[in-house]
Amino acid sequence: MKLLTFKKDGNLRLGVKTGKGVLDAATAAKRLSAQGVPLEIQAVIEQGTAAVQALSVLVERVTESSEAADCWLDEAALELGPCVPNPGKIICVGLNYRKHAEETNAPVPEYPILFNKFNNTVSAHGDAIAIPRASQKVDYEAELVIVMGKTTKYIGKEAALDHVLGYCNVNDLSARDLQMRTPQWLLGKTCDGFSPLGPYLVTADEVGNPNELAIKTIVNGEVRQQSNTNDMIFYCDEIVSYISQHFTLSPGDIILTGTPEGVVLGYPPEKQVYLKAGDVVTIEIEKLGSLTNRFVAED
Repeated sequence: MKLLTFKKDGNLRLGVKTGKGVLDAATAAKRLSAQGVPLEIQAVIEQGTAAVQALSVLVERVTESSEAADCWLDEAALELGPCVPNPGKIICVGLNYRKHAEETNAPVPEYPILFNKFNNTVSAHGDAIAIPRASQKVDYEAELVIVMGKTTKYIGKEAALDHVLGYCNVNDLSARDLQMRTPQWLLGKTCDGFSPLGPYLVTADEVGNPNELAIKTIVNGEVRQQSNTNDMIFYCDEIVSYISQHFTLSPGDIILTGTPEGVVLGYPPEKQVYLKAGDVVTIEIEKLGSLTNRFVAED
């Protein structure tokens, strides 16, 4: 199932993307007096399979009903919100693709390199993202996001993905000049809007193996990154298991799993052209749709 959020009357509402359009879950549940239907994306994340099943039944009922035609919305006319609007923890894995480690002349990590971002970085498909005044070197990073669906601690690798609700795209934007000021990367990773998420949160059953997905970045129509999640050093099941050995993962926590080769930082210095106002960047991951943002100068 493909889930999304969209803005209406100043609020974020839950939508389900189908071949017929986007179902407005709240309007449909009210129209059909449906009980037990989640009306917010966080409720789906917390309730898991039961919530997805309730939404599936709702979609079927609306499809068969002649009284709920206005519950279908045209996605192109919607202003989308982040597919995970309020993640609990934002955990990132650095240098997690072999070819990316090679292009940056970094050793292959022995353990996952973990750092974090904050909720101020969360933005949506279609949002304009400001290039910070303090940075001249903003870089794109296409990444697969793991969205946790269960409380998870001390989980083995073989069962780790059973605790995942689904996956989405992110552009893990990085201000390289700020990132490299100190050994800690946080400053260059946590500028406002630096984690656009979406457009969809796709449930794990629809994605299948998260480490067999094509992934790419397109900047102003030019493909800059093109790889596959099978180039990860630490696969998704390993990442979830490893993190859970050290602290608890909760429903709604998200894990950014690293970026493949092709980032600006990986080019020779004389060929590095960082993002500027007016640039349009699209992140595409197989089965997860396309995440597009335009960059603007900060006011």
